[in-house]
Formats: sequence, C-alpha cells, structure tokens
Amino acid sequence: MDLKDKLVSSFMAFENNVDIEHPVHDVRTEAMKNFEKKGFPSKKEEAWKYTSLNTLQKIDFSIFPKKEKTLDYKDVKKYFIHDIDTYKIVFVDGVFSSHLSETTHDGVDICLMSSALTKPMYKQVIDVYFNKVASKEESLTTLNTAFSREGAYIYIPKGKMPKKPVEIIHFATGNEASLMLQPRNLIVVEENAELQVIERHQSLTTNAVLTNCVTEIFAAKSANIDYYKVQNDSATASLIDNTYIDQKSKSFVNVHTFSFGGKLTRNNLNFYQNGEYMDSTMKGVTILGDRQHVDHHTLVHHIEPNCESHQDYKGIYGENSTGVFNGKIIVDKIAQKTNAFQQNNNILISDKATINTKPQLEIFADDVKCSHGCTIGQLDEDAMFYLQSRGIPEKEARALLMYAFANNVLESVRIPELKARINKLIAKKLGVNLGFDI
Repeated sequence: MDLKDKLVSSFMAFENNVDIEHPVHDVRTEAMKNFEKKGFPSKKEEAWKYTSLNTLQKIDFSIFPKKEKTLDYKDVKKYFIHDIDTYKIVFVDGVFSSHLSETTHDGVDICLMSSALTKPMYKQVIDVYFNKVASKEESLTTLNTAFSREGAYIYIPKGKMPKKPVEIIHFATGNEASLMLQPRNLIVVEENAELQVIERHQSLTTNAVLTNCVTEIFAAKSANIDYYKVQNDSATASLIDNTYIDQKSKSFVNVHTFSFGGKLTRNNLNFYQNGEYMDSTMKGVTILGDRQHVDHHTLVHHIEPNCESHQDYKGIYGENSTGVFNGKIIVDKIAQKTNAFQQNNNILISDKATINTKPQLEIFADDVKCSHGCTIGQLDEDAMFYLQSRGIPEKEARALLMYAFANNVLESVRIPELKARINKLIAKKLGVNLGFDI
C-alpha cells in the first residue's frame, strides 16, 4: 500500500475517533475527496517542477502515534527562546504537552485547536475563519484539512496585545520508525491588535519524520503581526509548510523564514490583500549543505489599490544542496498605486550546489510600481583578498562576507533575543565564531 492509499484508508479510522456531528466533519470529508482525486503533487506540475516527493511517498509513515512519550524540559530547553518569557504551545509527536506549555485565556485565547474545534465557546470564531483562506484545491493543504484536529489556536480580540510572544513548537521523538504529522494552526488578530509568533518544528531522532503543516492567519483592520519560522531540523526530517494570510485595510504582516536544516523543506507562503493601505513583508535566509533541499514558493495577491508588498530572500548553498525560489506577485486591474518589490539573491559556495529561481509578476493595472529580480553568484574575490590582507583568516573572511550578505534580512527581526539566536545558528552553520552580532 502506497502512502496515498494508506492516508485515504486511515481517514475512516480518524473520523471514527472524532465527533462526526461537528460541522467540521463535512469540511474534512470534502477535503479528503479532493486529496483522493489529486494525490501528491508531482514534478509534472509547474509549481513542483524542481521538488520531488517520490522518495517520501515510499516510506511507510505511521499516520497516528501508537503511544505517547513525555519530554523533560531540560532535554529540549535549547530549542526554546529561553532568554525571554513567552507563551508556549508545545506538541510531542502531535500530542499536546501540558507541562512544557504555557497557554492563557487572560484577555486573549492562546490554546489548542482541538479545544476550538469541539467547544461551543469557540464556535463563532471557527464558523467565521476555519478553512476560509486555506486552499480548497491544493492537495497537501486539503490533506491537512481532512486530518485537522490539533495545533495552535490563537485569538487576539480588538485592541489587545499578548503580554509576551508566542512560541509554537512541534517535537518528534522517534517513538515510531517513521511518523507523519499534520498540525493545523488558526490565528485571528482583530482590529488594532498585535501579535508576535515564533514557530519551530524539531525532530529529536534519526527516524524519518514528515510534517505537513497548515496555518491560517487573519489580520483585521490595522492589525500588526510578526511571524518567525525557524527551520533547523535534522537530516531525516521533512517539512511541507502551507501558510495562508488574509489581510484587511491598514494591517501590517511580516513573515521571516530561516531555513538552515532538514532533508526537504517546502514553504508555501500566500498573502491575500483584501483592503487598502496595507503592507505585506516576506523575508528569508537559507543556508544549506550536504544534500538538503529547500523550496520557497510565495504568492502576494494585490486585490485592492494603495498597498505594498516586500519580498527579500537570501540563499547560501554549499556541497550538494539544492535551493528553489518561485515568487509570484499578482496585481489586479483595480489595484492601482500598488508598490511591490521582490528580490532573490543567492551565493553558491560549491560547484555541486544548485539554485532554481523564478520571480514572477502578473500586472493588470497600469499605475503601479513593481520590480523583481534575482542574482546567482559566488563570493567576491576582491573582498576576500581585502579581508585576508588585514589578517582575517580565509574561513572567517568567508563567513564575514556571508554574514554581511544576510544582514538586511536579520536587521528587521523585532525580537532581540530571537535575532541573537539566529545569529548563533548562522555562525554554527558556517562553522565559525565571529564574536559579534549584526
């Protein structure tokens, strides 16, 4: 039985363990019909031209963990941003870990998706927002919808701001020979409210792990959201991350993606601008080695006039790694006065590394300011000579130039403790200790 057939057959068992009278039951059933029809995406599809899931489909993943495992904080402390106090929503093999988490209902709701889907007090929010911006056609998104049960649920009412940032962390322990996880997050930030989120998926095992994650984010009028994705997983872990963002007028949403590890990572980041005078920002730093593969697939759909979007992705690729950037900006006919910027810059530090980049613009308005571009190159030999002539060893000189290359992405990180952590991860990835922050 291949993975698709196993998932389809497992859906019946899943449905028997949840409330089939719940309104979400119909949503799940329709989503599974879509996945059963389409199956896993293949390289024949333009959007997946450079990323193959064939190897993953040959692994006999467990769909549900057969037993639970607890973790001690001391064993996983290093994966938290422990320099600052945060709310924490932590899952171990897909199961909520209460003793590692800190949730709240003090003026805001920072809790579990399973509670939101089943308890009447959340019904109004679920009816309005659940599965409303996520794709009904993209097969892996519909697969997640079919199995949607657990994940993070965050609701920030009008004019509110949590006292501290939120960390969403998923741990895989290796209890199963191979495990597939499908977390579902719903984040709603109402008018004039603010939120900061740090998300991480972390495997603690050499066993194969495949995470198919979907996050829906809704930013109401004048809302402000900072979302940070830290991807530094083991060499046997793969992540497919689907994020859908619905923005209303005068809102600001910033998403930073730091991709440093994992076997295969696919980031689908989709912004839909449903209002005027808003700003969407996507920035990313990718540093890969060995046989790692990261695919960034972005979409910004400018639906109404007087809005901005900014994309800036930097990639550093070594050894036999492969990078993909496919960014699309769509400007509708009525979306006049749009200001859209997209840039993808890459450095290949190995002759065996590969980057496939395709920035795209689809503009149907005539009064806009839109630009896109990409570069692929190597480290500047003159700059290397200059640094070495002043006593800086070659390894440190190379790292210094690569730090500078990524600087304009890092400088927009608004949580100082997270920025310091990212700096350390970059230094470790480059194999140096420069002794300063940028």
